[in-house]
Amino acid sequence: MEKIIINGGRPLFGEVEIGGMKNTAVAVIMGSLLIEDKCVIENLPDISDVATSFAILKSMGASVRQINKTTYEIDNTRTKGGISPPELVRKMRASYYLLGAELGRFNKARVAPPGGCWFGDRLIDQHIKGFEHLGGVFRISDTGHYAAEAPNGLKGTDILLDCPSVGATINIILAAVKAEGTTLIENAAREPHVIDLSIFLNKCGANISGMGTNIIKIKGVEKLHGCAYTILPDMIEAGTYMAIAAATGGSLRIKNVIPKHLESITAKFIEMGISVEEFDDSVIVSRVGEINSVNIKTQPYPGVPSDMNAPMCVLLCLANGVSSITEGIFDNKYRYCDELQRMGAAIKVNGRVATIEGKGVLTATVVKAVDLRAGAALVTAALAARGKTEIEDIYWIERGYEDIVNKLKKVGADIRKIDIPDGYKYEKAN
Repeated sequence: MEKIIINGGRPLFGEVEIGGMKNTAVAVIMGSLLIEDKCVIENLPDISDVATSFAILKSMGASVRQINKTTYEIDNTRTKGGISPPELVRKMRASYYLLGAELGRFNKARVAPPGGCWFGDRLIDQHIKGFEHLGGVFRISDTGHYAAEAPNGLKGTDILLDCPSVGATINIILAAVKAEGTTLIENAAREPHVIDLSIFLNKCGANISGMGTNIIKIKGVEKLHGCAYTILPDMIEAGTYMAIAAATGGSLRIKNVIPKHLESITAKFIEMGISVEEFDDSVIVSRVGEINSVNIKTQPYPGVPSDMNAPMCVLLCLANGVSSITEGIFDNKYRYCDELQRMGAAIKVNGRVATIEGKGVLTATVVKAVDLRAGAALVTAALAARGKTEIEDIYWIERGYEDIVNKLKKVGADIRKIDIPDGYKYEKAN
């Protein structure tokens, strides 16, 4: 076990390079199961979710070869379905993409329930609805595995999602891409990683159109072939470093980004009184004065991402005045608030609404990451707080943030990662 120690209270200056998008990377890796050929995937982030995804595929018979730090060759020619190890599947939420990929390739799937961050009951009912419309039969096996089978093959159809679920949209795409006929997904998710996955599959010979709109059309093809593909930059990693620049009162050029993907985040930062300058593939985020209190509602893309709920809450704790965040997607998104309260934050949570009384400061103490984005928010808070903060359970952070300690060191942070001694017990702040 390891922890991060930060001596905060200093502004950060310099440049930060953003890696490949986590949410695309895991979908593309799982989706590569559809392709009985070699694919070369570039700009993959060096994070534990990617490592777990590769471990799952290799356990199923895939060959994975690292070409350089961010580029891998995946060969799924001999991969077999239904044998993914439950202990690996339960480490991440995106492992449920194996359902759509296995169903699309083998006409049957068997996968243990996924793990990942807990935000209440994250049902897969919309995934199941899509599989059943395509001709699949879904059940939970005696061993607790999710199982689906299409005894007569998958057939294209019209599917209307009850909500624009990213996971369901991607899983239905994976199942439908080789189905007979044409599939329409209505009320589809519009997030950039849905588009990114679709472009990857099209480069492999799929026929997907309408991505980026709420109606996606998939004309089934008989076979897919390998390709080389480069993952888009991670908009949530970029948004997190934007929050870090603002929280510390510094100025960071955040490189390798697509500014359009950050528009909803940028708009809220400007409303907070934070300067954001946009360039072709970078943004400069700076703060000199106070942070304004604002009201935020997280929504499906192109709204403010739910993954920015926690980092933005840190900024509102540092603001002067009362703000609110309304979570428009998940229940139980505010478990991180207990940790921020230990740092002196004044937050009241009522269902999906958090009311924040900004005090302009946070206090250094000992805290624990409770999920991926909560961990990033605690790093942001610790960098802003004067004194030493210790962050436990940092494996959550490493699921989605590549080399965060060294990236922050390069822009002036006093931060280090150390081993936790055996027998160490977490001590709550007074």
